[in-house]
Amino acid sequence: MQLHNRTSAAFLSAARLFQQPLSLFSSNQTSSSTTMTRAPVIAVCHGGGPLPLLGDPGHANLVESMSTKVPETLQLGTPNAPKAIVLVTAHWTTRAPKISSAKTHKLYYDYSGFPPESYRLRYDAPGSPEVAKQVFDLLQAAGFTPSMDEERGWDHGVFVPLTLINPKADIPVVQISVLNTEEASAHFAMGRALAPLRDQGIAIIGSGMPSFHNLRLMFSLPGRSQGDKAKVLNRIALWSKDLTEAVCLESSEKREAKLKSWRGFKSGDEAHPPGMAEHLFPLFVCAGAGGDGKAHAHGDDLHGSEHFTYSWK
Repeated sequence: MQLHNRTSAAFLSAARLFQQPLSLFSSNQTSSSTTMTRAPVIAVCHGGGPLPLLGDPGHANLVESMSTKVPETLQLGTPNAPKAIVLVTAHWTTRAPKISSAKTHKLYYDYSGFPPESYRLRYDAPGSPEVAKQVFDLLQAAGFTPSMDEERGWDHGVFVPLTLINPKADIPVVQISVLNTEEASAHFAMGRALAPLRDQGIAIIGSGMPSFHNLRLMFSLPGRSQGDKAKVLNRIALWSKDLTEAVCLESSEKREAKLKSWRGFKSGDEAHPPGMAEHLFPLFVCAGAGGDGKAHAHGDDLHGSEHFTYSWK
């Protein structure tokens, strides 16, 4: 975890930051901003590559969920819709947080072997240098060493779920990396640092596959006997049960303490093999940003296994 010493200067910097409005919103904003609805935090399963956008029948439940339930949680189409979305993607892993900071970003088709149309997908939402700067300042004040990135495109952890969630692409997006450490507390601290954005109407979305991301095991399931497949899925269900119980703890402090020992959850190594757990990390960031309060969890079928979405309002 790349953290500075928490000096008094860092705390003074944070204090000054919290005294100022986010620069995304101009000084001409009406007094209604003082009663702005707090934006939610949502950790989603983004599915397999571009398949959710290609009509794959095994993704039908997940597509339905991201097209209906998640927009409802975000209150899209209402005056309380987010002013921006900060999205933490499992497909960008770095030593210290990196932040997409350009006014526009191309798409990064970080997959291979899919039909030609999957490389022509578009998601034309704007970026937001202003929100990116706020993200940078908050993370720096919390002791991280973040950096801006104007070049990297939005990977499929960004454009696949957002195409389903907000096809209008009319809300600015800022993409953030996860850290190359399995420490839940490091990612939890990122989320805790970003939580003040919610009070400015900026939603935080974590995009990964927290319930199950073991590609070798996933790809082996169709060739297994029904009995063997059922045993595997039962073990993954035990993992999901332990994870969901931890994530849904109402106390942020207790939630963090429980998630620190996630490797000890039942079937943890099977759900997320050692060294390949990056699809779990966006959930940890969301768990930190959620603060005190019980998360809502709902499951969707994805090719026979249940994958959970978690949200805090």
